[in-house]
Amino acid sequence: MLRDWVNTMRFGTISSPPARGAWLYLPAALVALAMTLPLIYLIVRASTAGISAWNWLLRIQTIQIIGQSIGLALAVMLAALLLGIPLAWLVTRSDLVGRKIWSVLLPLPLVIPSYVAAYLFVSFFAPRGLLQQMLEGWLGIERLPSVYGFWGAWLVLTLMTYPYVFMAARAVLSRSDRSLEEAARSLGYSPLETFWKVTLPQLRPALAASSLLVGLYVLRDFGAVSILRFSTFTRAIYLQYQSSIDRSTAALLALVLILITIGFLIAEQRFRRSAAEYPHTAARPPELTRLGRWQVLGLALVGITLLLGLFFPAGVLFYWLVRGLAAGGQVNHWLRPFWGSVSAAGLAAGATVLLTFPVSILSVRRKSIFSQVLEKWSYIGYAVPGIVVALALVFFGANFVPGLYQTLFMLLFAYVILFLPQAMGSIQASLRMVQPSLEEAAASLGENPLRVFQRITLPLIMPGVGAAAALVFLTAMKELPATLLLAPIGFSTLATQIWGAVSEAYFARAAAPALILILTSSISMYLINLHSMNEGSSQRQ
Repeated sequence: MLRDWVNTMRFGTISSPPARGAWLYLPAALVALAMTLPLIYLIVRASTAGISAWNWLLRIQTIQIIGQSIGLALAVMLAALLLGIPLAWLVTRSDLVGRKIWSVLLPLPLVIPSYVAAYLFVSFFAPRGLLQQMLEGWLGIERLPSVYGFWGAWLVLTLMTYPYVFMAARAVLSRSDRSLEEAARSLGYSPLETFWKVTLPQLRPALAASSLLVGLYVLRDFGAVSILRFSTFTRAIYLQYQSSIDRSTAALLALVLILITIGFLIAEQRFRRSAAEYPHTAARPPELTRLGRWQVLGLALVGITLLLGLFFPAGVLFYWLVRGLAAGGQVNHWLRPFWGSVSAAGLAAGATVLLTFPVSILSVRRKSIFSQVLEKWSYIGYAVPGIVVALALVFFGANFVPGLYQTLFMLLFAYVILFLPQAMGSIQASLRMVQPSLEEAAASLGENPLRVFQRITLPLIMPGVGAAAALVFLTAMKELPATLLLAPIGFSTLATQIWGAVSEAYFARAAAPALILILTSSISMYLINLHSMNEGSSQRQ
């Protein structure tokens, strides 16, 4: 969504005659219909709810969960903005020492699943955790304050999500033309006034989109809030699903969560429309601001962020890994779940990218009301948390296609619903960079549309396709609630292995699969970062 917006603003909307490509409407419509399946299930299921389910929904505790979910999402969004914007400015607009290295390291917390970060945080800072054990030997401290609840969840989720804001702001700041800022300075504006009146309006649309991703991440999160014992809707839905035979209450809760998510989407759209839009193609590389005596403060901000968000989790993870190996644990026990994760995520990436093509091509090349409706419906995956998709597919599989229930196909179906919007943004952006005249020239020579796409369009958009596949692979590797509920019997992944070990407080046993998961996800993150940097350099040429 963010990449889609940036490229739309940069290149404008490209359209071509609608006569060709009509064959894409049927597969695109089927994809959009499949994306609405969870919402249809929830509405049908909620319509059968009894009075007890509605009474449960209207309890004071449920109202509190609504407030806690929204409050946590807003708090993390604000913190991510306050952290991501200064970090992006430091690495793009200042002479910060080592800024190129920091620019590569600062997005890396994205590869750490929130439930892994939460378990490492708890194992170290909990009242009887590693820190307390060290302090007890040195200072005789027998117990530390609790890290569970709102503040623990807020800190962990902020450290795991600020890269969304950082990367969005970095992209805009590194490509924007500084002529407007220089004009403001020549009129007597101070650096701070120039930032607020000129630079920030250019950032606002990108910040709206990236903060939306942060808010949705928090609303969808299940692992971190569960480990840190903070009640949000995802945790309440899972507990209700596990403890009740009647799933109507869980469906009602899921509908409320979707309504909250839609509220976030509407707010983001309105904020984006009210934001000023400026050309973002840099006419020349931006000049760097000399930090002078503020150099130390800038390095401190970067250092503390990386320490808490990257180096600390890595250090604690290696501690538990060494401790587990010393106790007789074996890393090769995790080869089977590793293969399960890689195979499921790889198949999901391929299937998602393939199914994205019809909707993306229609929305970019065949502008019409119908194609726009198909595109909007396909984005519904942004509004549906993984646990809600899993609930819908459990019901759908058990009642209508029992042969597919608890099969790998059903798990892949859930991944496609959840992650197709991520792939669509990257592929749409790449399509907008291809001149329609190239396709029209091939078509005028008698080539059919499929052949034109295969020989002309696909080679040109392959970098974007690769980035889309890498992003889906990265998020599918980390997905927890959908995998817990839909994975076939006996099918093990790194995410489920980590969750099983952490749930029983076997932190050393969770270390090896967590490390393997992070290392594997880092490859995808590298490819995404590489595509982003190559795209930026090509736009400056």
